[in-house]
Amino acid sequence: MKKVVLIEDYEIVLQSYSKIIDDSDDFEVVGGFMNCEDAIKEIKNLSPEFILIDITLPGMSGIEGIKQIKMILPSVTIIVVTVHENSKYVFEALCAGAVGYLTKSSGEEKLLKALYQANYGGAPMSINIARMVVESFQEKKLEELTERENKVLTLLSEGKSYANIGEELNVSLNTIKYHVRNIYEKLHVSNKSEAIKFFKNKS
Repeated sequence: MKKVVLIEDYEIVLQSYSKIIDDSDDFEVVGGFMNCEDAIKEIKNLSPEFILIDITLPGMSGIEGIKQIKMILPSVTIIVVTVHENSKYVFEALCAGAVGYLTKSSGEEKLLKALYQANYGGAPMSINIARMVVESFQEKKLEELTERENKVLTLLSEGKSYANIGEELNVSLNTIKYHVRNIYEKLHVSNKSEAIKFFKNKS
């Protein structure tokens, strides 16, 4: 069973998310917190593989919480679940270390789908959020990147895995990895979050 921690300040929502996840065959909630401060105190001992976190929380914001949690558990997979669709929040969350971004309007049934998608290397996003990210990348094409590299970067921003991108572009997994390495080298970044930050700063 994959361990999940929830950080959500509405108790009813927290309980609802917990039930949905605990009723699954592959995931279990090992901790539920209503603020980041309490979660950060326990996060190392709980050692979750996944964290679902809201942005607007009492005390420390979810964005700052993501940054601090990633310092404690660099490999943990963090997915934002919030009411906010503001592009500023989206990019700040992704740059802080989140791999996915869901809006609560997507429906609770999307939670499990997002966890499974993330578990297989994807970056789950609500449709409107994915569109926002894609449009942002399309608007910020750089001369340094080839047309194929821009396509790979756009597909990555949609939450597709390397394998899925390879299938869509009809090339091998190693070819996709080669393109990603070139993208990072040309943008002088070392990961997807830094690439997004670079594009954001160019706006």
